[in-house]
Amino acid sequence: MNINLTLLSQAVAFGIFIWFTKAFVWPPLLKAIEDRQKTIADGLAAAEKGKAAEADAKQRIEAELAASRTQNQGRLADAEKQAHALIEQAKKDAETEKARIVAQARAEAAQEVQRAKEQLRNAVADLAVKGAEQILKREVNAGAHADLLTQLKAQL
Repeated sequence: MNINLTLLSQAVAFGIFIWFTKAFVWPPLLKAIEDRQKTIADGLAAAEKGKAAEADAKQRIEAELAASRTQNQGRLADAEKQAHALIEQAKKDAETEKARIVAQARAEAAQEVQRAKEQLRNAVADLAVKGAEQILKREVNAGAHADLLTQLKAQL
C-alpha cells in the first residue's frame, strides 16, 4: 500500500464528489433557498402591507365612530328639542282647553242664573197674583192682566 497513491485516489474521489455536488446537488439547493428567501420576503412585505392596512382601517373606524357619535349627539339634541316643543305645545293646548272649559262653565252658570231669575220672577208674579187675589178676595185673571204681570216681572 502506497500512501501517496491512497492520498491521490482520495483527492481524485473528493474532486469527483465536489464536481458531482456542484453539478447536480448544489443547483436544486440554491433554487430551493432562493425560493424560500423570496417566499419569506413576500410574506414580510405582505405583513407590512397588512399592518399598514390595519392602521388605515383603524383610522377609518375611529373617524366613522367619531362621526357616528357626533350624529347621535345631534339626534339626541333634536329629540330633546322636539320633546320640549311637544311639552310646550301640550301646555298651550291644555291652557286653551282650560280657558274654553272655564268660559263654557261661566256661560252655563250665567244661563243657570238667568233661568233661576226667570223662575224667581215667575214665582214672585204668581205670589203677587195670589196675594192680590187674597187681598181682593176674588180671582184675578192672569191672562187678562198679562201686560201688568210682564211689567211686574221686568221690574223684579
